[in-house]
Amino acid sequence: MSSFVDTNVLVRHLVGDPPDLAARATAYLRKETGLLVADLAVAETIYVLESFYEVARPEISEAMRALIMMESVSVVDASLLLRSLEIYENDRLDFAESYLVALAESTNVMQVASFDRSIDRVQGVKRIEP
Repeated sequence: MSSFVDTNVLVRHLVGDPPDLAARATAYLRKETGLLVADLAVAETIYVLESFYEVARPEISEAMRALIMMESVSVVDASLLLRSLEIYENDRLDFAESYLVALAESTNVMQVASFDRSIDRVQGVKRIEP
């Protein structure tokens, strides 16, 4: 592995703004090997795309899937992130809750303690209200 990739590199690559930094970010992601993208960077990238750039969920999900699947990029658990994106897009939960639900599924814990009732939309995982 060569380096962790910060959120700002991911965002520049995905939005193309500003053009000079975007070109550098894209070139870096395409030519380097062994780049590590932390789950936190994925979550933060989604937040920036939603809140600042006002990108729609389907486009965010598609862009993040493409990023996760880049040959130069490695993540700790691709299936967990892909399932999180599926929940985020289809069940319309915030990404943090989507990630918790996907984590509950992948570990067979199957419960999430939360006041966020949107979790109830996902079949199979039970929300426990403290």
